Amino acid sequence: MIPRGDGPALFISDLHLSPALPRTVQVFEDFLRGPAREASVLFILGDLFEYWIGDDMLDVDAPTGTRTDASDAASPQPEPLGAFARRMTAAMAALSASGVPIAVMRGNRDFLLGERFARAAGAILLDDPCVFSFLGQALVLSHGDQLCTDDVGYQRFRRVAHSPLGKAFFLALPLRLRMAIANRVRRRSAAKGAHRMAYADANAQAIAALLDAVGERTLVHGHTHRPARHVDGRHVRWVLPDWEFDIATPRGGYLQWDSHGLHAIDLVYASPQRA
Repeated sequence: MIPRGDGPALFISDLHLSPALPRTVQVFEDFLRGPAREASVLFILGDLFEYWIGDDMLDVDAPTGTRTDASDAASPQPEPLGAFARRMTAAMAALSASGVPIAVMRGNRDFLLGERFARAAGAILLDDPCVFSFLGQALVLSHGDQLCTDDVGYQRFRRVAHSPLGKAFFLALPLRLRMAIANRVRRRSAAKGAHRMAYADANAQAIAALLDAVGERTLVHGHTHRPARHVDGRHVRWVLPDWEFDIATPRGGYLQWDSHGLHAIDLVYASPQRA
């Protein structure tokens, strides 16, 4: 990954984009048209999407969900899953075409992102973890879920689901079944709203082991929904914020790395202007 120009490097994660979260989606699109255009490179460190059931979802034109009662019938029909996926990849591709490199790391919700997605978005896929050098320094980048070693049950699930065999098994399921699973995740996400959980925090020993293994001192990750800057001896850890702009107390932002160092920047939702 070779940054372009002399702009900052930007880092985001845990947007959990879905048709059920239109304000969060709009903030992402505004971000791509705004701050990201001045960047040397944009890193997306996992969970860009609330779910990704395989790159063939780019072809799906069925609605993202089905109405189940009279109140549902009065609400707008959700955007078709494929249309939504194509709209997001097109927005990313426009940024890439402007000259800003985009690097995407898979998260625990979208670990099935593949090369077809990357081509459509004009992005490259990153290994987790990886090291990024910029301005004469280096950062270790990770989604962060594999650092939450205290959650033994999740780590067991992760080893199976993220294995080549686990991925192949899920992708071999009929698309309709995978869509049903995604719809269930979407409904659960919409019901949680402001109560979206914070995951188990990263384990201090796992963090130290990762940084010592690669010989670096600064880590940037997401996943936990606990944005902060931590200093532990010689190690520095930046935790990226999750994005949630479809609730009464919206939140979200990004990390910027420029000649002045690393600093967190908040984002706000701007209501669309009426003609």
